[in-house]
Amino acid sequence: MSTPDHEQGMKVRREVLGDAHVDRAEADKDEFTADFQDFITRYAWGEIWDRPGLDRRSRSVATLSALVALGADNEIAMHVRGALANGLSEHEIKEVILHTAVYAGVPRANAAFAIAQKVLAEGEIGN
Repeated sequence: MSTPDHEQGMKVRREVLGDAHVDRAEADKDEFTADFQDFITRYAWGEIWDRPGLDRRSRSVATLSALVALGADNEIAMHVRGALANGLSEHEIKEVILHTAVYAGVPRANAAFAIAQKVLAEGEIGN
């Protein structure tokens, strides 16, 4: 499905998450998941991530905080890579997780630190 919203969303998604991640997600989609992939591409990436009110660094901070707070461990690695691609340093990522620990809880932050540590050791940005 190719609409202007989808095309813009795919552009932003690739810039933040990297071609390798997006290509894997696209290759894995099927009839059951295609509508969801289109939805997140258009809405999350095309409309929300592309709004002018916050820069991408700020959006990465907000996203990492929310993912840690929710315990969305399956999304943290992807967004640590995205945060690096958006210009956050390892130190800033550490501070986001530490800050979130105060408000969301130490167990959630502990899990996030383990995930982020693995990603940072890999040295990959946007993949």
